[in-house]
Amino acid sequence: MTRRQRTLIQIATFLKRELPVRLARRVIELKQLPEGLDAMPSVIRVREWYEQSFVEIRRSKKPVDAEGEAEFCELLHNIYQRHAPTLVTMARGVHELRQKLRAERGEKYDLSDAAPIHGFLDSFYMSRIGIRILIGQYLELHHETQPEGYVGLINRSTSPAFIAEQAMADATYLCERTHGDAPEVLIEGATGCTFTYIPSHLYYCLFELLKNSLRAVCETHGVDGEMPPIKVVIASGEQNEDVVIKVSDEGGGIPRSHMPRIFSYLFTTATPAFDSGSSIFSSAGDHGTDSPLAGLGYGLPISRTYARYFGGDLNIMSMEGYGTDAFLHLSRLGNRSEPLP
Repeated sequence: MTRRQRTLIQIATFLKRELPVRLARRVIELKQLPEGLDAMPSVIRVREWYEQSFVEIRRSKKPVDAEGEAEFCELLHNIYQRHAPTLVTMARGVHELRQKLRAERGEKYDLSDAAPIHGFLDSFYMSRIGIRILIGQYLELHHETQPEGYVGLINRSTSPAFIAEQAMADATYLCERTHGDAPEVLIEGATGCTFTYIPSHLYYCLFELLKNSLRAVCETHGVDGEMPPIKVVIASGEQNEDVVIKVSDEGGGIPRSHMPRIFSYLFTTATPAFDSGSSIFSSAGDHGTDSPLAGLGYGLPISRTYARYFGGDLNIMSMEGYGTDAFLHLSRLGNRSEPLP
């Protein structure tokens, strides 16, 4: 047995012990949700996924040899795929609750300030990130050849500028598809810096921030007028505690009354995407680029959760009537405790 195979067996043994604990806790929480959220069809579907995954892992053979480890890997691959649409499905569950409560209490009923629901979603998504990283890292380590600099999901030479260019291209495509045009995006600052991080997480955060900025600029200035560029500024240095990325736009800003709620999973300034009857969400994963430009209201809170999982943060400063600056703080990966709820 090779050293690599022994390492994979050790990781698989740990996951067989650890994952059922995490899955079981989420099942219990999903049965005790406030405001009747636990009874929504989409939430029930998510709970059934967690229950099924818990049972499958518990019933699987202990991965003590190469054959058992290979079977366990295939099982986790299926579980990883099963849970891919969890974020969007939970969003649909919240939308179902909103529709139900508005039917009962009137169309003006506002769910945005339901603190217990927001608190649950915050801890639920933080936990989900941890589960996805554990499984995803294990599955990636199974690939005998990996891109240069990668160890599983982690890239020891992650380039913020390169990720920003990818996010810019995808967000620009969505904006052009929705509005017919898009403002220019300029990437400035420490464009040559690299650090250890998970590129897919950084991509998600920048993609969401750029989507918001592109939409705001188009809606404020109109595609027929002159649209000011969006600036992505990267700040980094050898002595810096964080890598900081600022996404700055002149898209009219955010009203001060909205600022306390911009990180709520229950609040969006766009027309809710589910209201349009879109079926595009049925199987979308976390980092897909095939979603409508806005409507879930999840971009900012999920991006902040991704940043905070590794000790970073996301802050928004806005000047109503002018524009918005988003500051994404990314902690260089080191000795950080997992922020489990």
